[in-house]
Amino acid sequence: MQPKVIEWVNPSEDEIVWRYPDEVIPWGSVVIVKEFESAIFYRDGKVYGVLGAGRHVLDTQNVPFLKGLVEGLYGESIFKSMVIFVSLRRFQGKFGGRTQTTELAPLLFHGSFYFRIEDPSMFVNKVVGPQSAYTTEELNKYLRGYFNEKIMAYLSKFSIQDVYVKQTEVTEKLTIMLRKDFEELGITLEKVVFEGIDTEGEWRDRLFWILRGGVQTGYVLQMETAKEVAKELGKSPGAAVGTGIVMIPPLFQPPPQAQPPTTQPAVAAPAAPPPSTARCPYCGQPVPPAAKFCPYCGKQVKWCSKGHLIPFEAKFCPVCGEQVG
Repeated sequence: MQPKVIEWVNPSEDEIVWRYPDEVIPWGSVVIVKEFESAIFYRDGKVYGVLGAGRHVLDTQNVPFLKGLVEGLYGESIFKSMVIFVSLRRFQGKFGGRTQTTELAPLLFHGSFYFRIEDPSMFVNKVVGPQSAYTTEELNKYLRGYFNEKIMAYLSKFSIQDVYVKQTEVTEKLTIMLRKDFEELGITLEKVVFEGIDTEGEWRDRLFWILRGGVQTGYVLQMETAKEVAKELGKSPGAAVGTGIVMIPPLFQPPPQAQPPTTQPAVAAPAAPPPSTARCPYCGQPVPPAAKFCPYCGKQVKWCSKGHLIPFEAKFCPVCGEQVG
């Protein structure tokens, strides 16, 4: 069997990997490895060695690791091994999916990530060999799935407000976490770029108040709960409507504390001031009636004519819809 020339001929810029089609290799064959390439000898789920850029004549004197491939197999004339070429250039991958934030808000996202193969031996051992991913198409499919699985888990640890308001900071944190995962595959993750982040219709409306009004997500959800209660009570006839007037305010305040029984009517304790029925839309603390500033966070607030406390910048009351701006 005549020696062969083993070379990755004219790879395109987006090709990551190529496998030499013949696994039976004669001694004296030549492996040509170009700059920004590595040639990996792989058999039986194991990497036997890696060749860097250069022209390599295959014999045990020039390539000592080949001894492990020839003992007891084909004598002295040939040996058996996969030769897998890996490009060390920079590549672009795509990602996209759907997850949810800490408030269980749906989050849709897509973008690009940029990477290069840092450790070709580990890359073949962890990805190419176990996944039988010997083409660039198969590798891109695997890496996209791997990236999506990790980023979906990490994004679920952030609030929807952070994802929208602090997107640069969130991206940096995600990149650091993802970089560690890719290092385990022999890959350096250089950059992550979000090209689109979105949510569903009802959460877009909530984001208006969260982002423009500066209110907390919990407060917006609390307001929506009150509106739903009022709507349901409005469907009931008679006294149920009046009951709603009493029931809605407690949604915005903590439950009243139990009062100790009075044992001596003649000695009455001083009357306590009535509890506040409204909470600050910024910090969530109770605000006294007619107050213009929150006594806890100091932010300016205002009231609609029906007595609802709202953010100072708001133009409409989120409870009754009255125009106030």
